[in-house]
Amino acid sequence: MSPSLVQGARGQRGLLRQIREVMADGSSAQARLDRVVEIIARSMIAEVCSIYLRRTSEELELFATEGLNREAVHNTRLRLSEGLVGEVARSGQPLNLNDAPSHPSFAYRPETGEDPYNSFLGVPLLRGGRTIGVLVVQNMAMRTYGEDEVEDLQIIAMVLAEMVAGDLVSDDELKDIEIAPQRPERLKGSSFADGIAIGTVILHEVPVTPDHLLSDDAIAEEARLLTAIGDLRDQIDQMFEGQHGLAGPTFDVLETYRMFAHDRGWTRNLVEAVRSGLTAEAAVERVRNEQRAKLNNARDAYMRERLHDLEDLGNRLLRVLAGRNTVAREIPDNAILVARDLGPADLLEYDRKKLKGILLEEGSAANHAAIVARALQIPCVGRLERLRDKVNQGDQVVVDGETGEAYLRPRPDILGAAVARMDMRAARRAEFEKLKDVDAVTRDGHRVALLMNAGLEFDLEIMHETGAEGIGLFRTEFQFMVSEDLPRLKRQTELYERVMDAAGDKPVIFRTLDLGGDKILPYMETEREENPALGWRAIRMGLDRPALLRMQVRALLTAAKGRELRIMFPMVASVDEFRQARELVDIECQWARRRGRPLPQVLRVGVMIECPSLLFHLDALLPMVDFASVGTNDLTQYLFAADRTNPRMSDRYDVLSPPMLRALSTIQKAAEDSGTPVSVCGEIAGKPLEAFVLIALGFNRLSMPPAGIGQVKRMILSLDREQASKAIRKLMGSSYGSLRSEVLALARKLNVNL
Repeated sequence: MSPSLVQGARGQRGLLRQIREVMADGSSAQARLDRVVEIIARSMIAEVCSIYLRRTSEELELFATEGLNREAVHNTRLRLSEGLVGEVARSGQPLNLNDAPSHPSFAYRPETGEDPYNSFLGVPLLRGGRTIGVLVVQNMAMRTYGEDEVEDLQIIAMVLAEMVAGDLVSDDELKDIEIAPQRPERLKGSSFADGIAIGTVILHEVPVTPDHLLSDDAIAEEARLLTAIGDLRDQIDQMFEGQHGLAGPTFDVLETYRMFAHDRGWTRNLVEAVRSGLTAEAAVERVRNEQRAKLNNARDAYMRERLHDLEDLGNRLLRVLAGRNTVAREIPDNAILVARDLGPADLLEYDRKKLKGILLEEGSAANHAAIVARALQIPCVGRLERLRDKVNQGDQVVVDGETGEAYLRPRPDILGAAVARMDMRAARRAEFEKLKDVDAVTRDGHRVALLMNAGLEFDLEIMHETGAEGIGLFRTEFQFMVSEDLPRLKRQTELYERVMDAAGDKPVIFRTLDLGGDKILPYMETEREENPALGWRAIRMGLDRPALLRMQVRALLTAAKGRELRIMFPMVASVDEFRQARELVDIECQWARRRGRPLPQVLRVGVMIECPSLLFHLDALLPMVDFASVGTNDLTQYLFAADRTNPRMSDRYDVLSPPMLRALSTIQKAAEDSGTPVSVCGEIAGKPLEAFVLIALGFNRLSMPPAGIGQVKRMILSLDREQASKAIRKLMGSSYGSLRSEVLALARKLNVNL
């Protein structure tokens, strides 16, 4: 049996009391740290105990040790990516080894004299989510430290981190310790929502540091915890009932979130931690640390989202315990929200008028926060590595949703450039506003229909503001992705009816479920696939589970109520797949007729062209469809065999390349010859340069994100399509991998307003 750090809560309290007394005795910082490592080593029966602190140089310096050579103190320094200590600091997680020298991250430093020590346990000193140091214990014997020892050392590290940041930080010996970052810094990430914003950092996970870690009365502490959990549930219920003006998918998100707040397993873990002798706050910290460890190892996308939800509940519970239990959080004007990731109900806490930008350490362009940010037109940048480790509450930052960058504590020149770009964008928005009711007609008389992509009811609120002529792509899967169970017929029908009511006399194209791949549903059993983007998804899933597709079609037919209805099938790879899907629509129409149900006044059924196989069977496909839409996002990734969500692939191909332009030209020509209306609904439709090429190829219907409509319309009004068409077709014969530079030069030569 391994020796334990403490024998129950009483021993733990005694050890922490000793550490507090030493840290408060008024001696030098060095003397106090030296005494602390002696106490920890003796209590844990460890032959070595060491404290490493983080310098402003981004190095971890050995500040105190019991057991290693004292001469190594202040002389041994490790980079954040170096050695086992660096591994702990980088990951922010404990590292427990019985044979440390065999670990691939082990870095031998002869001056420390640590040769004979095999076992290693290191835990991070965390403050506000930032690693400010590492606490290590070592022994000669090859042993793995027990779970209780790991947890106890983490608790000691929590206390030590606060003391270093509070009691010792003013000491001259620690003046170079980087408790919080201060230097200007530029981070490169991914753009989740377009736009530029300057503002003040508001940390979504504002640290609530427990004043006390150990409880003298476990029964009273458990009662306090359960009361706080009840208050938390009341908060979630208030969000759910008020909805903050939201409905549809966002309403379903809140319903799912409320279920997690009532999760028995989560509550049980918290109660057990309190019964072990911890305060309610320390119990939340312990459970959160366990969840974070699981999160780092979770490969399944759905599991990661669920763990994020549970961690967010922990953050909320800490705020309730600290008395910060209001549903809406007060924020300053020009607030920039910073978080590792955002849970499903998070944005409802903030005043949308004051929230100007979002920065995320993790996330993806397809997660809830990014979708809502685009709908609300709030600039959002994600995948900013170690963001929470590099930013402070109250810092000034620039969110650059155009380039996917964040500037932390920007220099005056960066700030001035951002202001100038914001002024320019404001002027352009004013110009676009004047064009809202102007038809998009080229200089030589060709009219282009500009529609918008949507998926949330937020989008419908701004459709009329943008001047969009309809919805060229409504992504119906969002309602399914944010629900904990399958949306039944009534809920689907109500959503589709609200969409058509909001659109009025403008057309709406409903894309049937595009699920699978990275869009995982918790209530559908799926097998893990080697290549999910090429696997069981979209129309393939609908045809294999016809009841699912038929229920959606029935909901759409019911919602139409005698109006025109347009349905489009995604990911169709063969004519047979479209034929089978169309037959299911016909079956549902027959079902409605037999029961005297009203049918749409006009029913049009179309197809998305995004699988390269259809390029060679358009002559058979197009006569069967009422319309077609080119999904350039997927068509491009399949054409180039390059995952569009993989950052490493982003510069390996260009949509403005001869192969892609030839593919698009083939589709346009075949549609024109067969008299089939065709549109482009990928991201490129909302980019002026790419839209310039699409129109030159003959496309006259483009569907895009709302923010793209104004700038594309301005471009169209300056364009002579016939001139552009002749020049673009000449470029398509080039052997270059990308024609972007040539297309840009051509647009400038033709005086196209980009």
